[in-house]
Amino acid sequence: MDYRSVWHGRERCTVLDATHDEERLKVLIDVWRTDPQRSPHLHVIALCGHLMPGMHRMPQAEPGLTVDLVNAPIDTALAQLAARVDLFRLRGLEDAGEGFVRSVARLATGDARLVGQGLTAAQIAALEGQGFVFDAVDTKTGPGVRCARFASRKPRPPAPPVPERRAIVLGAGIAGSAACERLCARGWQVTLVERHARPAMEASGNRAGIFMPLLSRDDNIPTRLTRAAYLFALRHWARLGGVGAAIEGQACGVLQLARDAEHAAVQRAIALDADYPAEFAEWLERPQAEALLGLPAPDGGWLFRQGGWARPGSVCDALLAACGRRVEQRFGVGSVTVERVGGQWEVRDARGELVAHAPNLILANGAGAVRIPQAARLPLSALRGQVSHVPAGMLPALPVVLCREAYLTPASDGICSAGATYDLDPDPALSPASHQENLERLRGLLSDPHAAEGAPLQGRVGFRCIAPDRLPLVGRLPDFDAAGSTERLRDVPRHPGLYALLGYASRGLIWAGLGAELLAAQIEGEPLPLEMTLVDALDPARFVLRARRNPRGPQANDV
Repeated sequence: MDYRSVWHGRERCTVLDATHDEERLKVLIDVWRTDPQRSPHLHVIALCGHLMPGMHRMPQAEPGLTVDLVNAPIDTALAQLAARVDLFRLRGLEDAGEGFVRSVARLATGDARLVGQGLTAAQIAALEGQGFVFDAVDTKTGPGVRCARFASRKPRPPAPPVPERRAIVLGAGIAGSAACERLCARGWQVTLVERHARPAMEASGNRAGIFMPLLSRDDNIPTRLTRAAYLFALRHWARLGGVGAAIEGQACGVLQLARDAEHAAVQRAIALDADYPAEFAEWLERPQAEALLGLPAPDGGWLFRQGGWARPGSVCDALLAACGRRVEQRFGVGSVTVERVGGQWEVRDARGELVAHAPNLILANGAGAVRIPQAARLPLSALRGQVSHVPAGMLPALPVVLCREAYLTPASDGICSAGATYDLDPDPALSPASHQENLERLRGLLSDPHAAEGAPLQGRVGFRCIAPDRLPLVGRLPDFDAAGSTERLRDVPRHPGLYALLGYASRGLIWAGLGAELLAAQIEGEPLPLEMTLVDALDPARFVLRARRNPRGPQANDV
């Protein structure tokens, strides 16, 4: 069929390919690229069995082009997609049964097209039962190729309105900087409002943040989210110039030691079951781990070859630099108030002077968000984290980041970072007790009870923003007062044009990029870059439903 007819007249065209093929993808993109009447945005979703499980958004150099690769059985993949598909390309499904057909119909736009190759008679009949009308057999299209149009009379969800592409982002840490970059990449004009004199002055201000995936036996929601975000971050940072170049840090690898023999046995079982690619995660037994580290590693550990450390502030700098002139930076603003006036959000400083106004406001200011009345009932806590800066000469040279319950980085500018504590103490000053805690954990990592003896009290204190379930909040903010007896996420009323990127805890360096991409896709009405199970798990409105189930409500100290 002529693909041009599918995207003509559309603001966005979404194609779903049941079998990823690089050559077929290239042909499709070339046709789109050379068509003067092309839609401004082409979004391709393709099922691919040669990646880590889950969804993978693959950064593209060309504006308007998005490619998602999904590693899951077709039934699972389509059931978890949030997208409006204009063209389905179905092939290689002879043994897939008919279970996926209902999801095809759910995802189809009102006039979607379908090209099938090798579909079984039962699959064609099931598609017809869902509203697809097949053309007569045409020998010119190739053997086994059938084309169809979606002609169901069932009501279709309306296309989301095109947003007014102006926003205020409150907070210039890693969450806010990522939000600016992802929106500006879509042509938005953004005003970034920060109370400090420059970016990354609070939780994002540490010398080093660790980037590595999370593993679990049951591949739970935090594991799946962190895996997707970690892989997205690696790809996205490469587009920004790379760690060790545009971004200060080292992609030196991370060695996560087992706690003890019992813990090692569990990790060994994960390695056998998951069969991860070595570049993603490799289990090292004691001899391998000790040969790499040059230090004792009695129970072995996980090697994450693509992991390492990066200075969060330099990631913020790279993200904001990528925004160019589309972002207006308003630093040193101090405390602000927020109000919705005539369809616009207004941000004013302590003197009442207008700082910024726009139809969309994104709260990316950590635990400070609860000072905004519309966000005051979110159960966010600020937990203190102290990092110790240890002179490199007091420690053995490390080839990788070393971690277990704590972490220790290789030297940078003569300093190794060790930490970080989790304290309920609100004191921002360096604490000798927290420093000693970091040193004790450091000694455990190095299997040396005398390491860093006499290390001076040097380091940094930051406060992490944490939700009770330790997952971030990404999406439109709920209106708690208007929620009534709502029982489903999709029915929770929301504040117009008000969004959250909050609760990044200790994983903001990894979570920020994909969180911002998810939010930007939600606002734009694009296909989402995560499975719906994960999207729902991150929805700030989850706390509306939990407050109803728990009469005392979500409490700030439920961590």
